[in-house]
Amino acid sequence: MTIGLRMKPCGLYSPLMDEARDKGLTLNPKYDRDGLITAAVTDVDSGELLMVAHMNAEALKLTVDTGLAHFWSRSRQSLWKKGETSGHMLEVRDIRIDCDQDAVWVKAVPAGPTCHTGARSCFFRRIGPEGLTPVDAAD
Repeated sequence: MTIGLRMKPCGLYSPLMDEARDKGLTLNPKYDRDGLITAAVTDVDSGELLMVAHMNAEALKLTVDTGLAHFWSRSRQSLWKKGETSGHMLEVRDIRIDCDQDAVWVKAVPAGPTCHTGARSCFFRRIGPEGLTPVDAAD
């Protein structure tokens, strides 16, 4: 496999772009113009939304191959393994792709807080008429 932002033919992946993407069983992610796909991560047990990030082809392959969540950092322009420095890795239990293969859903077991702020989830604030308010983890 050639590593980069664009997928090259290999193993699980197909470079073909046709209507089979919507209903077929061939993995053929539809990356955006920057070579990225959106990834939503939820807690496998509670279903709580933990984070949303982006993956390039290499991050998706590493996630599948290692069972640990990998992403592409748009701000740093680099690949990163979630929790590599904090130890708060995401152990992947299931990866699903949506109907047109332009978003993935990662179900994982978090090894600690998922957010870089130390919060369990990156979604710890609610938008309301008065602005932002904190959200209890049970909400």
